[in-house]
Amino acid sequence: MIHKYQLNGHNIVIDVNSGAVHLLDEEAYELLNNYNEEGRLTVSAAGLSVSQQEAAAEIEALKQQDLLFSPEIYQEVLDKVEARQPVVKALCLHVAHDCNLKCRYCFAEEGEYHGRRSMMSKEVGKAAIDFLIKNSGGRRNLEVDFFGGEPLMNFELVKEVVEYGREQEALYDKKFRFTITTNGVLLNEEIQAYINAHMHNVVLSLDGRQEVNDAMRKTKNGKGSYETILPKLRQMAESREHKNYYVRGTFTRNNLDFSKDVLHLADLGFSQVSVEPVVGPEEEDYSISREDLPELFKEYEKLALEMLKREKEGKDFNFFHYMIDLSGGPCVAKRLVGCGAGTEYLAVTPDGELYPCHQFTGLEGFKMGTVFEGVMNHELREEFEGCHVFAKKDCRECWAKYYCSGGCAANGYNMGGSIYSVYDIGCQLQRKRIECAIMIKAQEGGNI
Repeated sequence: MIHKYQLNGHNIVIDVNSGAVHLLDEEAYELLNNYNEEGRLTVSAAGLSVSQQEAAAEIEALKQQDLLFSPEIYQEVLDKVEARQPVVKALCLHVAHDCNLKCRYCFAEEGEYHGRRSMMSKEVGKAAIDFLIKNSGGRRNLEVDFFGGEPLMNFELVKEVVEYGREQEALYDKKFRFTITTNGVLLNEEIQAYINAHMHNVVLSLDGRQEVNDAMRKTKNGKGSYETILPKLRQMAESREHKNYYVRGTFTRNNLDFSKDVLHLADLGFSQVSVEPVVGPEEEDYSISREDLPELFKEYEKLALEMLKREKEGKDFNFFHYMIDLSGGPCVAKRLVGCGAGTEYLAVTPDGELYPCHQFTGLEGFKMGTVFEGVMNHELREEFEGCHVFAKKDCRECWAKYYCSGGCAANGYNMGGSIYSVYDIGCQLQRKRIECAIMIKAQEGGNI
């Protein structure tokens, strides 16, 4: 399988199975229209011009090297992937099922997650660390993300869990990497110093321009949050020397010109930016529709071109969705199964309940167990173990399947009723982002 497209003057061809990316001249690119899915030329070679015959010879050489129309190799390792025994390597600790903002698009119902508001106790926090150690097998490096609601509303517990985790590292030959996601409202110098000392990464929530952010991310009294949090988030990023953090925003149908928000964040001095499309019910006025896709495709292309321009001017920044590794990247298993929700990655509620990930928390039928008893719902775990690109009929013939690993299981469930479903609007946006990311690599002259 190949995927070919033109962007910013480049003729780009992706060989899906090998991962090879080629930049072709116009003649070779057009000639590929005369090849079938198996890589056979469908016109007589005798009828080709001399230059076309030379292009055909180049294409044939790439085929011989399994760099074009290469055979399917991932199916061969699927049995090994399905026979694997994954261990838990990461937990998302919901230390606070409460929040000090009222964001309109919040999937977690302002942190409540379909239940009552509550805070995680020290007992549950320590039990979560014990559970992770016990279920991590021989894996040494483990990850814990402090999440909410707003985790800074229970920051003393965060510190207790970090300190307990550090105590266990030497006892069990483990190494914890802690991260935290915050809206920044409660950030102060003391909290900032602790985060910088103990958190490997920090995610800072801000949607972009003030009018955009304040339309969706409001305080409890209905006021916009931009002016309150922006100085704190900028100070946080500067104190980390603009490393190991992201400022993360969400764009909706109300700001389809989201590239302006990305650039606004970059102009504020943030060098690590992630702005992602909202996933919401169709009936909500902020949800993205299929009619919006052409405009959003143009926005992604516009952003890519502006990033290249700024790179030349020495004003470059990282946009999370355009960061792509074409020379290495994830291992085969990761390309097939993705984030590991429900198997390698679990979410923990304030009461100690286990769910496949933060987006499944509180949904009926998705409780997997508790940090005290362990995973009890083995049938659900097996269902998530079997959730990979070959198990999703919509993914099998998609050229981007090894880049997105089948997409988000939660989005598939929420929009299609099954973790084996896909969210088509999200898929189309993902494919456009991949095309733009590869084009950037081509323009930069990197090794693709």
